[in-house]
Amino acid sequence: MQRTAPGDMAPHDRTRGNRSGRAAKPGGDGARDATSDAHAALTARDQPRFVAGHFGELLQGRLGPNGPLGLVTLPCAAFRVSTGLGPHCARPPPCVLDRFSKALGIALSAPPLSAAVAPGLGTGSSTAALVLLARLAGWQGSPAVLARACLAAEGATDPLMYPDPDVLLWASRTATPLARLPAPPRFEVVGGFWGAPARTDPQDLRFPDIRDLIDAWHKAPPLARMAALATESAARTTALRGPQDDPTAPLARALGALGWHRAHTGAARGLIFAPGTAPPNAASALCEAGYHGVVRFETGRP
Repeated sequence: MQRTAPGDMAPHDRTRGNRSGRAAKPGGDGARDATSDAHAALTARDQPRFVAGHFGELLQGRLGPNGPLGLVTLPCAAFRVSTGLGPHCARPPPCVLDRFSKALGIALSAPPLSAAVAPGLGTGSSTAALVLLARLAGWQGSPAVLARACLAAEGATDPLMYPDPDVLLWASRTATPLARLPAPPRFEVVGGFWGAPARTDPQDLRFPDIRDLIDAWHKAPPLARMAALATESAARTTALRGPQDDPTAPLARALGALGWHRAHTGAARGLIFAPGTAPPNAASALCEAGYHGVVRFETGRP
């Protein structure tokens, strides 16, 4: 497998989210409205108001039996961290803020931050909060330096400080982009949260080997194959880590999805469809199966 380490990629001046070109579909069938940020991108001259989170991962696991832990994130602007008061406080604890401030070498302000959902569900809120605080303090440096500061603060981090996090094979325990991957094709996700929250333990490396899936991902597979790879990654993690009663796989089959994905250390679960093909009852079916916070959105590239 060819591996091209992108290193310190050029800093960007936009707070991006799910790469969507249009707003997600309204939640008339039980899904919450995941508004696209395509027309709300902010330049560096503007005061940032939010940083987009993610909705689990498309792939996550070890690169070889004893290799590093790598992942491909699934950005989603619906699960952003914003300035101001909101449903869930997203302000990091003082010890994390202190480590982050020292690692960046800048003083941080103390505004209230809010997230759409509680922590531990697999939406990257802790990383998004740190990135937002850095930008509020005027940080305009390299995403790689910002990633290392997030790592110093928490011991693990998502690649949300990069402009296109879904094209990185990301080593979350070392804040290192291991390779640049083909951009995912356009697809739709209908998903929600099932099961208990699970905060990431930086010392936890008990994940399946997905080297073969990464090798296949490098070949820019079409959507159906990409969905199959994401499904296999999710299934391997579920087989190893549980929960064994996860209803996502049978729901995907029943609703005609191309596949499914999950937060590999969280409660986020999503069904993958070609754009415009999700059945009208998809969101209500998830609600009936016990999912909460059901959302639908499009992501990937045309």
